[in-house]
Amino acid sequence: MRIGILTLPLHTNYGGILQAYALQTVLERMGHEVTLLDRGWPPKVPLMTYFKHVMKDSVKKILGRSHQRWHWIFFQYGEILHERHFTIQFVNKYIHRKIQRNLYEIQEKDFDGFIVGSDQIWRPQYYRPIENAYLNFTKGWNVKRVVYAASFGIDEWEYNSEESYNCAELLQKFDSVSVRENTGTFLCKKYLHREAKQVLDPTLLLTSYDYIKKLKITSIEKSKGDFLVYILDMTDEKQQIVNTIARMYCLTPFYVNSKCDDKSYNVKARIQPPVETWIRGFYDAKFVFTDSFHACAFSLIFNKPFLVYGNKKRGLSRFYSLLSSLKLTNRLIGSLEEFTNCGLEDINWEKINNEVSKMRAESMEYLIDSLK
Repeated sequence: MRIGILTLPLHTNYGGILQAYALQTVLERMGHEVTLLDRGWPPKVPLMTYFKHVMKDSVKKILGRSHQRWHWIFFQYGEILHERHFTIQFVNKYIHRKIQRNLYEIQEKDFDGFIVGSDQIWRPQYYRPIENAYLNFTKGWNVKRVVYAASFGIDEWEYNSEESYNCAELLQKFDSVSVRENTGTFLCKKYLHREAKQVLDPTLLLTSYDYIKKLKITSIEKSKGDFLVYILDMTDEKQQIVNTIARMYCLTPFYVNSKCDDKSYNVKARIQPPVETWIRGFYDAKFVFTDSFHACAFSLIFNKPFLVYGNKKRGLSRFYSLLSSLKLTNRLIGSLEEFTNCGLEDINWEKINNEVSKMRAESMEYLIDSLK
């Protein structure tokens, strides 16, 4: 079957890239021909708008009021910095994508079916117009429509009344629907009037061996420490926790992400390391501290002791959903005080791996049945 995957745009986010890679890998193993429909990043803007900002910054620089905004201009208005990110090299090498900025240019004859998901594809602040994430451009087509592990990100409803009505109507046309979080099943039923099955994030459909072998992780340069710190939103409190854990376990912290979202840094400091280097970090780590959902998932995949600092701004329900299903909610904290009281007893990895294997089998069964 020729399948088009619709997910969040691929840019410098390791988790977003790897969930797309994992879903593609699983579908291709099933014998399908897969194309990821990427809306592109950063968005295209008129050339004159780009040069307007360049000239404005030049004048400020001459007047001595520039704050080294050149890197921000290239980051925001062109694809120069994006192409320098090592993450895009992974995308170009391993993911079969097509830049499709206008989904309405797709024709019915191009695909036999579409899969929506995973990640927070159903969160309006991340994907607009949100109706596109419900395949509104395929109205009237005779194609297979499947949702795999779509996420609302949070446990509250963010759609306005018009979006709720439109998306509920569109969702009735789908052959099967699944979500990533248990709260998603509730939101789907209450606001979109459709039952949904809870399944695993695509990254968890693959094993550590899959990543190590296919991506040749052991050939990557060894990490510069044994305590992996992957924090998207660093704060003084989180840094204090890093220092405490390092002292407690006599570990050496190392970081695998750049300052890519901090516009106060220069271009070099904001270029993300390769995706393979990020994965190698889990291979080498003796402990992981993160506020990222997918870093939490990879800690599980590689059987690494971990601690998650809940990221409220980016969505908490995804952490609760995954960790509660494995009875590991004690590994989720939201403050320095909670860290002090959490206790970090050893994880029974045999028990965890058995449970993940069971969930993986159920998720694969859903995917196979949905595409029959």
